Amino acid sequence: MLVYPSAIDLSSRSLRFLTGQLKARRREIGTRWRRLPASRQALLALAHLRCGDTYVQLAAGFGIGIATVYRYISEAVEVLAGLAPSLAEAMRTIREKAFVILDGTLLPIDRIAADTPYYSGKHKRHGMNVQVLTDPFGRLLWASPALPGSTHDLTAPGSTGSSKPSPKQDSNVGRTRRTKAPADPSAYRFGAGASSGGSAATTPPTPGSAASASRRWPP
Repeated sequence: MLVYPSAIDLSSRSLRFLTGQLKARRREIGTRWRRLPASRQALLALAHLRCGDTYVQLAAGFGIGIATVYRYISEAVEVLAGLAPSLAEAMRTIREKAFVILDGTLLPIDRIAADTPYYSGKHKRHGMNVQVLTDPFGRLLWASPALPGSTHDLTAPGSTGSSKPSPKQDSNVGRTRRTKAPADPSAYRFGAGASSGGSAATTPPTPGSAASASRRWPP
């Protein structure tokens, strides 16, 4: 098998950061020896996550077994997932934003025709539905757990643990939603679940309740 050098469009800062996190992980679990040092494990994981290199390609390139590649990548993903902000932390962040955007995206995956729950009729392919919460500039604030691709955006927030909205609450659910963030986390009407840990979206007050809403919604 031929092996050739390649490149990843990431800065060395990303490599150093993940290397530090993996070293801390190894100290935490008391690892004495690994086939690859933490820096090489970080490079392997970034090559898979950023470039989509397969386990077979990575195993050949790094001189390790396919099972070892799988364990290294799973560990790196677990470490990175532990750093992701929780929904409660995202709620505190969006209180300082003029509005936030909640929308769903489909992550393509490989599945057979029998895996109906993962098939998206909208995108005509198999995938996982992920609800993404961003600030007005598109910077990621929070991402929901992955749901089967057949899950509609209308029901996805309820599937992540929040209450399902009624048509009167938000007539644009399932589309890109630009919503203002209330000053009080308890004021989240749709999917906020500040006290229950649900999804994170809000609905602006109706015209009939503008007087009462103006006391809690920021200008």
